[in-house]
Amino acid sequence: MAGVSGCIKYSMFIFNFLFWLCGILILAIAIWIRVSKDGQEIISSESSGTNPYVAVNILIAVGAIIMILGFLGCCGAMKESRCMLLLFFIGLLLILILQVLAGILGAAFKPESDRILNETLYENVKILSETDESAKAFQQTLTEFQEEFKCCGLVNGAADWGNNFLQHYKSCECSNMQDSSCITYEGKHVYKQPCISFIKDLVAKHIIIVIGIAFGLAVIEILGLVFSMVLFCQIGNK
Repeated sequence: MAGVSGCIKYSMFIFNFLFWLCGILILAIAIWIRVSKDGQEIISSESSGTNPYVAVNILIAVGAIIMILGFLGCCGAMKESRCMLLLFFIGLLLILILQVLAGILGAAFKPESDRILNETLYENVKILSETDESAKAFQQTLTEFQEEFKCCGLVNGAADWGNNFLQHYKSCECSNMQDSSCITYEGKHVYKQPCISFIKDLVAKHIIIVIGIAFGLAVIEILGLVFSMVLFCQIGNK
C-alpha cells in the first residue's frame, strides 16, 4: 500500500497554517473596528448614508470562515484525517464556486454598474450646492479629491458648487493661468476639468486590483484543493 507523501503533508500544513493566520488577522482587525472607539470613528467618517457596519460584518464572516478552513486543513494534514480534509475540500470548493459566480455576475452587470455610477455622480452634483450638515461631509471629501487630482466640480466643473464655490474654490485653484487646463470662474482661476473622469478612472483601477487579487486567490485555492484531494486519496490507500 502506498504511504502518505511527507512533502504534500507538510506543504498542506504550511499552506493552511498561513491561511489560518490570515483568517485570525482579518477577524481581529474587523472585531477591533466593530467594538473599539477608534474603529467606530473610522467607519463613521467613511460612511455615506449606508450602514457603516455592513462591510465590517462581512469581514468578520470572511475572517471566521478562513480561520475555520485553515484549522480544518492543518488538523486534517497532521492527523491524516480524511473527514477534516473532505470538509476543507468542500468548503474551499464552495468559496471558489462563489468567486467564479461573482466574477460572471460582475462581467454580466458591468454596463448596469457603469450606468448606476454615472447616475450616482450626476445625482450628487446637487449636494455640492447644499448647506446642511449631511452635505458638508461629501463636500469635504470632494475638496480633498480636487486638491489631489487637480480637477474642479463633479460633472460640470466649478459651476457644480453653486453658491458654495467661494468657500471651496481654494481646493481647485489653478496657480498658472497660462496652463490650458485652467479657466476663470467668478474671478477665480480654477481647473477646467471636472472630477467625474478621474473618479471613473479610480474606480476602474480598483476593479482591476480586485480582479487581480481574486485571480491570485483562485490559483491558491485550486492548489489547496489539489493538495487536499491528493492527501485524502493517499490516506485512503494506506
